[in-house]
Amino acid sequence: MPSQTVRGLSIALETEREAYQRQANIEELIERIGAVLSQDGGAEPIPGLRLHRVSRPTQLHHGVYEPSFCVIAQGSKEVFLGRDRYRYDPEHYLLATLELPVRSHVTTASPEKPYLSFSLRLDPAVVSSVMVESGTLIPRGSTEVRAMDVSRLDEGLLDAVVRLARLIDSPADADFLAPLITREIVYRLLKGQQGARLCYIATRDGHVHRIARAIEKIRHQFDQPFSAESMAQELGMSVSSFYRHFKAVTAMTPLQFQKQLRLQEARRLMLSENLDATSAAFRVGYSDASHFNREYKRLFGLPPFRDIERLKKAARSDSAPF
Repeated sequence: MPSQTVRGLSIALETEREAYQRQANIEELIERIGAVLSQDGGAEPIPGLRLHRVSRPTQLHHGVYEPSFCVIAQGSKEVFLGRDRYRYDPEHYLLATLELPVRSHVTTASPEKPYLSFSLRLDPAVVSSVMVESGTLIPRGSTEVRAMDVSRLDEGLLDAVVRLARLIDSPADADFLAPLITREIVYRLLKGQQGARLCYIATRDGHVHRIARAIEKIRHQFDQPFSAESMAQELGMSVSSFYRHFKAVTAMTPLQFQKQLRLQEARRLMLSENLDATSAAFRVGYSDASHFNREYKRLFGLPPFRDIERLKKAARSDSAPF
């Protein structure tokens, strides 16, 4: 038999084995998440590891994503950051490297095949430690890196995810082994397509870190007046450079970012603390209730009162999975 034919058969067999193992890993992940969540909802069986189950497509949910590595075992989901859209499924993972206001919804789910997801919180200290121990360097020239993206879930990452999920059934082992597998996942992410993006969780200089500082300050002072000039000066940047790099990372201007945080908090206050629209508006920093109502409707699609009534009616069936 010609050597080229032999090599071709070997490659075909290896590809078939990889496909079989990948499918087996996906099926095991579905089974393990399903064993934890027999009904729709969420759980955190290991610190930092969150699981979610949803049995039908959902409406857009507004929330804040924290730095995390997100995998879907079954179903699919869309996440919107500014005007950017990210879709992922069992073939892909989503990586978020900063706390960002987003809109998201489950697009594929059914009672027979519910949406099942796995998300792992990323600790900057762990990322930094793995970078140092593995000799990973921040790529030069990558000064403008969006803080979120989707990439293919390769076999090495998927295998580590399944091994971490297995520890759910062994709490005693999880205390010791979960941190080790988490470090492996971080290592594989650093060596993968989104390595440069993940590096900026740990960096303490450069534009991305400055923008991360700005995001943190806006998040904690979203109800206060915002001055781009003062923020840029504090960060040691020009105003134009601050705006450009902020939008490169978050897909929004600083004012758009602050507005989303304000409106999401106002919605929470009306829903969970029963505040009226005017009180919620003033609580989050608006001085004009009519201006608040217009911006609220623009973001959520309905005026405050009608939106809150709709949410309350749907509270029993709606969910907001990661």
